[in-house]
Amino acid sequence: MRLGTTEMILILVLALVLFGGGKIAGVGKALGQSIREFRSEVKGEKTSGL
Repeated sequence: MRLGTTEMILILVLALVLFGGGKIAGVGKALGQSIREFRSEVKGEKTSGL
C-alpha cells in the first residue's frame, strides 16, 4: 500500500497540529544527527561527540 501526496500532506498537517512546529523541528534535527552519526560509524570514522 503506497501513500499518495494527499495522504502525506494530511499526515504532516496532523503531526504539526498535535506536536507543534518547535517539537517537529527538534525531532528533525535529532533524526539528522542520528543519520550522520550512523553513516560515520559505518565508514569507520571517529566522531568527536559532545
